[in-house]
Amino acid sequence: MEYTKLGTTDITIPRLCIGGMSFGKVFPDFHQWVIDQEATQAVIARALELGVNFIDTANVYARGTSEEFIGASLKQLGVKREDVVLASKVYFNEGHLSREAINREIEGTLKRLGTDYLDLYIIHRFDYDTPIEETMEALDSLVKAGKVRALGASAMYGYQLHNLQLAADAGGWTRFASMQNHYNLLYREDERELIPVCQQYGMSLTPYSPLASGHLTRPTWDSDSVRSTTDATMRSKYDRDRKIDMPIVERVAETAEKHGVPMADVALAWHWARGVAAPIVGCSRPSRVDDAVRALDLKLTAEEVAYLEEPYQPHELVGPLARPGDKPLAGTAVLK
Repeated sequence: MEYTKLGTTDITIPRLCIGGMSFGKVFPDFHQWVIDQEATQAVIARALELGVNFIDTANVYARGTSEEFIGASLKQLGVKREDVVLASKVYFNEGHLSREAINREIEGTLKRLGTDYLDLYIIHRFDYDTPIEETMEALDSLVKAGKVRALGASAMYGYQLHNLQLAADAGGWTRFASMQNHYNLLYREDERELIPVCQQYGMSLTPYSPLASGHLTRPTWDSDSVRSTTDATMRSKYDRDRKIDMPIVERVAETAEKHGVPMADVALAWHWARGVAAPIVGCSRPSRVDDAVRALDLKLTAEEVAYLEEPYQPHELVGPLARPGDKPLAGTAVLK
C-alpha cells in the first residue's frame, strides 16, 4: 500500500479510502443497496489486511447505522484505535453547522463508532444560515478538546472554502486539511475554482464518486445492479449528461483494453495522476477492495491522461448547495 499525509497534518493515510455509504441497514426511503453488519465487517477486514485503514462515513448514512456497523466491526475485529483513520461528517441534521448542532452531532457520531475521537471531521456542505465564525470556532473547540484530530470540508463553491479558511486564520482556529468533493473523469467542474483553492492551502483531495457511480466501470451506460435500478440520486447526478459523457467512457474502455485491466483501474489511476490523495471507494464485498488496491499498480502517462480528458464538456454543478433564494442548479441539492 502507498501512503501520504493528510494535508499539512501529521496524519498518515493510504492512497485509498473505504466509503461508509455502502454500509448500514436498509430503510424504505433510503439506499436499498447497502450491506449488513456481517458483510460490512468482511469488507473492513479485507481492507485492513491490504493496508487500507482509512474509513469515511457520515452521521446520516443509513440513518446512523453506517457508523454503528463500522464501530461494531472494528471492535469485533479487535482493531487498535490508533491503527485506523476514521472520518465522519456533519451538516444534514437539525441545526446544520451551528455550534449547538456540531456539539450534539459529534457526541452521537463518537458513540455510534465506539470511539472517543475522530481523526477527521468533515462539514458535509456549506451552511448559509450559520455565521462561518461560529462554525469554525465550534470545530476548533473539538480539536482543542481532543475529540477531533483534523478538519475537512466537502462539496461547496471555491469562494466558500476560501472564506472559511480566512475565518480560521483570523480567529486563530484550525484550518481544513482535506476536501471531499465530487470529482471523476465525467465531472471535473471543481478544477475551475475549488481545487485551486485546496491547492493554495495544501489540502488533500479525497473525492467521492471516483467511478461516477459505476459509469466508468463498464462500456455501457446502464446496468441491472440493485444500485443502478433503485438509486435516484445516482441518476440525477449523471443521466442528463449521458450523451456528452459516453465518449469519455469509451476512451476509458479503450485505455483499459490497451493495458489489459478493468476500466475501474483506469478511472482510479486518473485520480492519482491528477494529484488526488485518496479517492473514496464504496465496496459491497471484499473482492472490491482487492480491485481498488490493484489499480494502484497502473500508472497512466501524461499522454493517456490528456486522451481521457479531451472529450470533456462543461457540466451543471452537482454537489454544492444552491444559495438561498437562487433557482437551484440541477442536481445541486443531491446528498452523496
